[in-house]
Amino acid sequence: MKRLKLFIAVILCSYSSVMFGQQDAQYTQYMYNTININPAYAGSRGAISILGLHRTQWVGLDGAPKTNTLSINAPISPNMGLGMSVINDNIGPSTENNISVDLAYTLDVSPFYKLSFGLKGTANLLNVDFTKLNIYDPADPRFQYNIDNKFSPNIGAGVYLHSNKSYLGLSIPNMLENSHYNKSAKDESQNYVVKERMHYYLIAGYVFDLDYNLKFKPSFLTKVVEGAPLQTDISANFLFNEKFTAGLAYRWSASVSGIAGFQVSDSLFVGYAYDAETTKLANYNSGSHEIFLRFEVLGRSKSRMMSPRFF
Repeated sequence: MKRLKLFIAVILCSYSSVMFGQQDAQYTQYMYNTININPAYAGSRGAISILGLHRTQWVGLDGAPKTNTLSINAPISPNMGLGMSVINDNIGPSTENNISVDLAYTLDVSPFYKLSFGLKGTANLLNVDFTKLNIYDPADPRFQYNIDNKFSPNIGAGVYLHSNKSYLGLSIPNMLENSHYNKSAKDESQNYVVKERMHYYLIAGYVFDLDYNLKFKPSFLTKVVEGAPLQTDISANFLFNEKFTAGLAYRWSASVSGIAGFQVSDSLFVGYAYDAETTKLANYNSGSHEIFLRFEVLGRSKSRMMSPRFF
């Protein structure tokens, strides 16, 4: 719908106002895509881990979000991990690209637990093309100048406590609250402003051994950002024979999801999630789809890493 695109642009752009709300890309399978929200995750799997993810949100709704993610992370020494990720996020007339580098340092805090500290550096490019909108008043000064490849740097940090069976993490992927505006406008008082807000992430999960070939992992993610409601994702996954995963997820006051995954080989894992809206927005779309591939080059720690972990 053209109205959705205009609604998004009105949120992004207005006289002497800024944007508030959740701006980071959203993931249902966050437990496999942790590197994008917590830099301390880098290298924690003990292998070269490459992940590609595609998310199509609110299928059938014109201008709805589409997200593509590619990341790689690996240990570079017994106590150091390095990662890099690229995120392409499209919403209505806007396209945002983020290129990030993550560095993590890990300490052994007990025979079973490790504590990692991470730093993230990000380069952000933002584009907003107002020619894609069906604007009621073409002369409206707010829509006369596009945002073209506006660059802004950012930094983030996180901590990640983990063992072979559990994890707990706290992170702020972007600490700088950058403002984007178009300096090319003749009257700077007419410039629209897009202001980023800090997002706080808390994640946790635990693996229970129910049987010799059956494991159960509940997990959650909580996201806090100024100007938006608290968002909480609760997930429950089962792992059968170290090969097949299936589960359900619930995003508080937003959606319910089905999750499935298959360990094709020692190196390749494939996952899929479908979200069904629980709000009135369900009347205007047919749900959201998310698929990912994870390929890993396993090292000497293969047996220790892969069992019983599936996060």
